[in-house]
Amino acid sequence: MTDAKAYATVTAAYWGFTLTDGALRMLVLLHFHGLGYSPFDIALLFLLYEVMGVVTNLLGGWLGARLGLRITLFAGLTVQIVALSALSLVDQTWTVGLSVAYVMGVQALSGVAKDLTKMSSKSAVKLVAGEESSVLFKWVAVLTGSKNALKGVGFFLGGLLLTLLGYQMALLSMAGALVVVLAICLAVLTHDLGKAKRKVKMKHLFSKSREINLLSAARVFLFCARDVWFVVGVPLFLSAEMGWGFTAVSTFMALWVIGYGFVQAGAPKFMRGVGGGADSAGAARNWAFGLAILPAGIALGLAAGFDPAIILLGGLGLFGAVFAVNSALHSYLILAYARQDGVALDVGFYYMANAVGRLAGTFASGIAYQTGGLAACLWLSAGLVILSAIFAVFLSRPSSSSV
Repeated sequence: MTDAKAYATVTAAYWGFTLTDGALRMLVLLHFHGLGYSPFDIALLFLLYEVMGVVTNLLGGWLGARLGLRITLFAGLTVQIVALSALSLVDQTWTVGLSVAYVMGVQALSGVAKDLTKMSSKSAVKLVAGEESSVLFKWVAVLTGSKNALKGVGFFLGGLLLTLLGYQMALLSMAGALVVVLAICLAVLTHDLGKAKRKVKMKHLFSKSREINLLSAARVFLFCARDVWFVVGVPLFLSAEMGWGFTAVSTFMALWVIGYGFVQAGAPKFMRGVGGGADSAGAARNWAFGLAILPAGIALGLAAGFDPAIILLGGLGLFGAVFAVNSALHSYLILAYARQDGVALDVGFYYMANAVGRLAGTFASGIAYQTGGLAACLWLSAGLVILSAIFAVFLSRPSSSSV
């Protein structure tokens, strides 16, 4: 099997996994909100999911370099099947403390599953596209953008399945679909990608270049800035303050992520210089400073008493578009900076930073919304984006660019 065919198989499996991952997040959020859980309790449900993302990306990159990406992909799909099945066992007669503890534990398994599959597919891009920077930017933007669009479809699917099938049957149906995906992968994918030629030691996990360290720090604050309003604040505001139902909330969140994914996938078309000689690191800095204006503007608009349906939904649409360009630039830069041999190590370290940002944003989202409402989430988001831009200021142009 050629590397391109192996990559296509890994990517298709990642797409299938992404649908269930997005649906699971919306299912859990809406189901437990409907049971009367507080915003902070709901944030806790996702906490270990994000913690395990930090650990998995770090160790997953090491495992991918040693064992190959085929093994990490199969492991990710299998763990997600177990997690979905286990979540279906939650009983409404359980106490809040028991339910939160159980769901946190099972969500930790789902966090492991997601980041094993993500690391596998993102690392494969570098190996297929090679060192041609314009091709690399295009391939990584299409992969990441299409993944995010499918995650948005998953959000919609989660709300729809919760409405049509109920909590338990929705989870079991998704587990069954992943069993089919895993069976296809086992039958088709027989060739490994990503094994490092040199012996990979544990110390290599943290031995990174200056650019990868700076980019990873920028990534922490960028994704923290998104999740500080995305995970808890906006969905609960739409449900509790604007009276939206499960399907309406999940549809908006789905459309936001789908639109974000399409913009990300199309980033190479309207940023033609990036990956072919332009200062992609400088572009990442400039787009980040521009992004910081948007959550601050939304917060000011809401405080001034403007229609929240216009200010919030329109403002978040703009935020999604600008955020997508920032994310696409970051995703290109990490692969441009990464070493060809042992790419999984560098990509795993970078997505560990991504997971740290999501973890911090998830935790802060519950606290900020419970103490200061949506405005607190939005002002915090603006400050975090500025910190991301500051780290991007010190990035140099990747050597793979033709400059």
